[in-house]
Amino acid sequence: MIFIVVKFQVQPELADQWPEITREFTEATRAEPGNKWFDWSRSVEDPNEYVLVEAFDDDAAEAHVTSDHFLRAIAEGGPMHQALVSTPKIISRQIDGDGWDEMGEMQVG
Repeated sequence: MIFIVVKFQVQPELADQWPEITREFTEATRAEPGNKWFDWSRSVEDPNEYVLVEAFDDDAAEAHVTSDHFLRAIAEGGPMHQALVSTPKIISRQIDGDGWDEMGEMQVG
């Protein structure tokens, strides 16, 4: 699978609105064939930073980045683009596995 983590630095005055700004993009991506998950989190240390954790089947990531909703989302002048302070930072890797595993070092329940 392709495992991706992206950090978005959002303008302080728009940080609370980020989930709504990205809602259409998020919903469309989650509906894509081959999308495993697409989950946003907000940093507890920097309230203007959002972290996106996403995963796709090996052959689905290319379809994602060429989709209409992706191209609209990243378009210069678009709502997401205008809300950002800087270019997002990304880690994208192909990894073995098909989903989340339980943490071996800690067991609960």
